[in-house]
Amino acid sequence: MSLFVAKGMVKRFGALLATDHVSFEVAPGQIHALIGPNGAGKSTLVNLVSGLLAADEGSLVLDGADITHLAPHQRVRAGLSRCFQVTSVFRDQTVGDNLLLAVQAHAGSSFRFLARRDGEADLRSQAQALAQRVGLLTEWARPAGTLPHGAQRKLDVALAIAARPKLLLLDEPMAGMGPVESAEMVTLVRQLREDMAILLIEHDMDAVFQLADRISVLVYGRVLTSGAAAEIKADARVQEVYLGSEADAMEAA
Repeated sequence: MSLFVAKGMVKRFGALLATDHVSFEVAPGQIHALIGPNGAGKSTLVNLVSGLLAADEGSLVLDGADITHLAPHQRVRAGLSRCFQVTSVFRDQTVGDNLLLAVQAHAGSSFRFLARRDGEADLRSQAQALAQRVGLLTEWARPAGTLPHGAQRKLDVALAIAARPKLLLLDEPMAGMGPVESAEMVTLVRQLREDMAILLIEHDMDAVFQLADRISVLVYGRVLTSGAAAEIKADARVQEVYLGSEADAMEAA
């Protein structure tokens, strides 16, 4: 049984067919990775799933509900949450304030202007639990903009999971990270799957092969193939159009 089903997704930009009848599914508790070379249509597909772009054709179903025509905030309420490539934290606010605002937003809090945000004990408890989960409780009082890049990415994840999603969309969470930060993010993503399915878009193939239960390869806006990590590694077509070029780029660097 699938938690999320994307069927026949099409997006055109004039004469350009950015996504060409793309279909894939994500099972409950699964990490499904989308990979492919630059220009493959990954960003367009992610924006179709999250609602930032409207599809020309196709359908999206999350936990049995059709979300194809819902606005982004409505998709969040339906159980879909997204982390972007660029962190979206409030840099001048503390880690704690960022998380309190996120918890308030998803709890339907009153946002009383005359009361301190941390005045509601339950909201504070939830926010601290999020900080603990992503390893940022010790940074609670620190301005978010002063955190190292990897820690800001963790905070971004915490803000996304404040919505208690059924499906979390992670858009290149390892981007710009060193080996230690990437390893920490891999550990965090692996832990998150206990409570939600994850749709992962990532160029770090070591991380993808560590994490993904299933991988779909996009090339020229189409799904070239889908399968388990071992199948994708062994696929000559994938080696030719993507994995080989990725390895060459790493050697050149």
